[in-house]
Amino acid sequence: MNIESRRPRPAAITLTPRAEARIAELMARAPEGAIGVKLSTPRRGCSGLAYSVDYVNEAQAFDEKIATPGGDFYVDGASVLYLVGSTMDWVEDDFAAGFTFENPNAKGACGCGESFTV
Repeated sequence: MNIESRRPRPAAITLTPRAEARIAELMARAPEGAIGVKLSTPRRGCSGLAYSVDYVNEAQAFDEKIATPGGDFYVDGASVLYLVGSTMDWVEDDFAAGFTFENPNAKGACGCGESFTV
């Protein structure tokens, strides 16, 4: 099979329109040198892994890049395995605002929702 005739690979995660709008807001006021926003899953919390969203200044070799209308979104290459099939949303209510994740790979989460295990 010719490489050029392959179907594009689907993104590791799906971003809701609200998540894309929030990324656009973040990029509109991003610090100088930021090329996008990056999701990673560092080890922390009582369940082992946590979701972390930060500005990124350079892409790493195995990062997955997802183009959104408001700017580029990256998924950490070492975290993709834990996130495949996930949906990322932005939720705001009277008391809190933040990104939320529906992750089919998560086998459990801590009581506060800050960390998960696979």
